[in-house]
Amino acid sequence: MEWRDLILDGYGRVPEILEEALSGPTWDDLDTQPNPDCNSMGWLAWHLTRVQDDHIADLMGEEQIWSADGWHARFKRPSDPTDVGWGHTSEQVAAFRSPDVATLLGYHRAVLERTKAYITALPDSELGRELDEPWFQPLPTVGVRLVSILDDNLQHAGQVAYLRGDRKSGA
Repeated sequence: MEWRDLILDGYGRVPEILEEALSGPTWDDLDTQPNPDCNSMGWLAWHLTRVQDDHIADLMGEEQIWSADGWHARFKRPSDPTDVGWGHTSEQVAAFRSPDVATLLGYHRAVLERTKAYITALPDSELGRELDEPWFQPLPTVGVRLVSILDDNLQHAGQVAYLRGDRKSGA
């Protein structure tokens, strides 16, 4: 098995988790925070996709599809490419209003397709390229970044599933 197959399999698991967790909640459910310092399901789904869009666009040297394809308008948010949820306060999370599930999942699928195209075309030699991010030591590589995006996605998708409740096991 090639590294691309492994990483693409991992990225492909995120929408599966999101689709299961987001099947059936109301808009109120999407925006409910279990307590004031926790993120809502809608915010988490938006955030994990925004981070992936931001990081993959950066690796590609291209504009995020958030702005380029008008997803910001469907979320009724500014096109600000730096607004990925990183550093949001509890108040900002509480003020977030999720769009419908179809929009959340549509944006994620669009970002995933771009991610898959990037990974599929990525030369093996590019994996070890160091990124110009001196605040990290050692400097991250393209390969490390791809794994860190996937790690972030899986953690947040799991949080969405936890907030929704485990319907498969009956727990």
